[in-house]
Amino acid sequence: MRIGSRGSQLALWQANHIAARLRTLGHEVTIEIIRTTGDALQHVTFAKVSTELGGKGIFTKEIEEALREGRIDLAVHSLKDLPTDLDPAFTLAAIPERVDPRDALLSARYTSLASLPHGACVGTSSERRRAQLLVHRSDLRFQEFRGNVDTRIRKMVEGQADAIILASAGLERLGLTEYRRECLAPEILCPAAGQGALAIETRADDAETLAILASLDHSATRYAVTAERTALASLGGGCQVPIGIHCAPVPGADGAYAIQGVVAGAAAKAASSAAHPVIRVAFEHQQGLSPQALGRQLAEELLRQGAQPFA
Repeated sequence: MRIGSRGSQLALWQANHIAARLRTLGHEVTIEIIRTTGDALQHVTFAKVSTELGGKGIFTKEIEEALREGRIDLAVHSLKDLPTDLDPAFTLAAIPERVDPRDALLSARYTSLASLPHGACVGTSSERRRAQLLVHRSDLRFQEFRGNVDTRIRKMVEGQADAIILASAGLERLGLTEYRRECLAPEILCPAAGQGALAIETRADDAETLAILASLDHSATRYAVTAERTALASLGGGCQVPIGIHCAPVPGADGAYAIQGVVAGAAAKAASSAAHPVIRVAFEHQQGLSPQALGRQLAEELLRQGAQPFA
């Protein structure tokens, strides 16, 4: 079986993780590294990529081309990088169990978000993270940070920022937790839809590969991320818009899920006169509701409260 992957350290960890699981099932596996548009634009801000270069699928386009042409049999993605409107030629054959979906604050000198000095500089390329952090710390300044996880950490240690924000899952997978000081609760910093989850994409008509990958699927994770991605799609958002969505099973309540969503920045201004507007919705549901219905319900409530849909 041939796995397509980006060449970053984290992407290769993810591909090798899935390869190892497949090998334990008795399959021979190879990994093909594919350079994507997003990898080629490491020195371009995400804002420019989104507005001028077309941000949708910048980390997946070339990999899907290889999949379509039969050069690879499956692709392993960070689910948050995958567009919500998947080409009908492809399908998500498996979504393994998700790890910690939270965002983490890293710092060489400070122990928490609260301990950062007034006017501290935070490195992040995410408008979603910037907008939500400003609600709690309106004094913060931000520095555009691109590059692999270890590159961003090095820049922070060198003093280019007082702290940086990265997905906790990537830090755990790479063993780069030395400077992780605080994992921020979704109520403080709502993560991106699908954050912490992997997606294994295949051709929709490849029955043999679909059958092999079925055992890697985790039903509770699939439910949660399907709800998240449905809400994101209903708002018209992609992976680079300031929308956070998090869904998870309710502990001790069989079949119940809690979901929350945040729309921040320009799309929330119509509903707030605050300098850093954020619209937040959270609720629980009992079993019986499909993840698609749950996601649409969240999006509808965000729109009802004044969030503006993204084009």
